[in-house]
Amino acid sequence: MAEDKIHLYSASSYCISVSRCSVRHRVLSLWTKYQLIPWVSYPQHYTIAWIAPLEIEAIAATHMLDNKHHGRFSLQRGDDYVFVPGDICGHNVIIATLPAGQEYGIGSAAALASQVKKFFPNLWFGLLVGIAAGLPTLHGPSPRDIRLGDVLVALPPDSDGTGLIAYDLGRETTERFQLLRRGYAMPRTEAIVMSAIGTIKRDAPNDLALFLPYYNKMKDQEHANGTFNDPGQDADRYYETDQTGAIKLAERECRKIRSGHEFGMGQLVLG
Repeated sequence: MAEDKIHLYSASSYCISVSRCSVRHRVLSLWTKYQLIPWVSYPQHYTIAWIAPLEIEAIAATHMLDNKHHGRFSLQRGDDYVFVPGDICGHNVIIATLPAGQEYGIGSAAALASQVKKFFPNLWFGLLVGIAAGLPTLHGPSPRDIRLGDVLVALPPDSDGTGLIAYDLGRETTERFQLLRRGYAMPRTEAIVMSAIGTIKRDAPNDLALFLPYYNKMKDQEHANGTFNDPGQDADRYYETDQTGAIKLAERECRKIRSGHEFGMGQLVLG
């Protein structure tokens, strides 16, 4: 009698096991059919970091990917950020952004960059890409005509310098922006990035044409407040202070170039 009970129990366990395997096989078949298998991405396979601190910047970055990888990185306690993996021109790229609701600033961006370096051991280089506040200078010996929609790339003045300067490492004088300690608190620009910038410079004055295909690809993509379509030069308003201290709208002629935008290089202030 005891043997029969044991036999029945074993048979019941076997049936349950077979049933579970059948269900598991059925679920995997459906996931495979509809490409829903939650693959695990491996951090060591990614070599380029795209840091986009703001949400709108991260959305734009995602639209720039050739392919978005649908896997997820295995996270542990102490990992505070979720990264978006993908590839561009054959390079595996991760997009890193700040958590929702976190205040943007140098400290939070530095913490993000630090964990990116820790999480991805084989990083080649990282790029900080986002929205910048242009500071045009319409008067003086070296005017800077910066408009809404211009593309600016941080370029160090020499091989020993850095393209980005922390805003508290300099001061604005009547003649120019004067660096404190030459602004070398920021990491130096990687040589491969400098080489890529040199390639773009050699295409001048048609360098902006390199970016237009990517813009045309994503301009109609939607985000919370509309699309990424260029609002046009009419939406670009620059206010300046006159000699009496009054703030007034500056009068600027429309640009004659076809796209209305320019591509500029130089040192950028980060803050």
